[in-house]
Amino acid sequence: MNREFIKAVEQIEKEKGVSKDLLIEAIESALVSAYRKNYGTQQNVRVSVDRDTGEVEVYTRRTVVEEPTNDFLEISLEDAKAIDPNYELDDIIERLIAPKDFGRIAAQTAKQVVVQRIREAERGIVFEDFSNRQSEVITGVIQRIAKGIVYVNLGKTEGILAPTEQVPGEKYVMNNRLKVYIMDVKKTTKGPQVYVSRSHPGLVKRLFELEVPEIHDGIVEIKSISREAGSRTKMAVYSVDENVDAVGACVGHKGTRVQVIVDELFGEKIDIINWSEDPEELITSALSPAKVEKVIPKEGEKAATVIVPDYQLSLAIGKEGQNVRLAAKLTGWRMDIKSHSQYYSENAADDLDALSDIDESEKE
Repeated sequence: MNREFIKAVEQIEKEKGVSKDLLIEAIESALVSAYRKNYGTQQNVRVSVDRDTGEVEVYTRRTVVEEPTNDFLEISLEDAKAIDPNYELDDIIERLIAPKDFGRIAAQTAKQVVVQRIREAERGIVFEDFSNRQSEVITGVIQRIAKGIVYVNLGKTEGILAPTEQVPGEKYVMNNRLKVYIMDVKKTTKGPQVYVSRSHPGLVKRLFELEVPEIHDGIVEIKSISREAGSRTKMAVYSVDENVDAVGACVGHKGTRVQVIVDELFGEKIDIINWSEDPEELITSALSPAKVEKVIPKEGEKAATVIVPDYQLSLAIGKEGQNVRLAAKLTGWRMDIKSHSQYYSENAADDLDALSDIDESEKE
């Protein structure tokens, strides 16, 4: 190795962010292993790379002892003092050696170490980059599909879209562009692995942040989202400025803003409601498009009985209970949906029972 090598290492330090000293220390450590492997020795050796010239020197190292048991690792005090009278017990004696052909081996080993360290540094940079972007939306290109897993090219690395994070009914086609939500980033022996999602509620939230300037600027806040990916999403929004209509800002002129997101989600329905601190008002809005007659909260519980017109019962509950299920997730309230006639007939029966109990007590 020579001065050109040192210049190359310094260039790598600038471009890849790998410390020159750390890189040369790693090379020195690798050269020790290379020396032992190529020369089949049990000697304790130290390799030194000159930081300025790149010259490589190899030293044997032996410890000064009273009676050596291994001539490769130890030297007697008598022999040590013959070299230099100042040597004492437990001192380390180093002797420069010049093994044949070691310059070629050193250059090859150094190259391997540099390549490995550059790869590790690049992996570290990718890991840090995507760790800082967790919970963000990124656009990638579908690179390959294997065993149900969709691999998305994200530029510096690929994202893993597992079957559990895919949306039922969505078709993933090679080379198609796709927006995905960064869920998690993990370090592995193969480098950083980025796990992405298409079904996470956070994807909808981030898409609205990208599409609606009022959300990005903090004027409109997304208070809650509930989602059944591929089918329907409910989102509650709130405006900190009374002059800004939160729902209107999200929907956009003639529905243009929300339509962009619906298209990105391949036709998934999105209901947007106004957030309210009043549970009755919030529950009423959350069950839209169904109309609500009355909300009766239960004392001491985050639960409520919701009365709807008879003809609105199936709409309020939704197909396979989806509407009420999403409304419950959105509000955090348990809901017992009853039709008008069902609720009042049950209460009429309760009233009759109460009256009969009074009559019986009066007879007694």
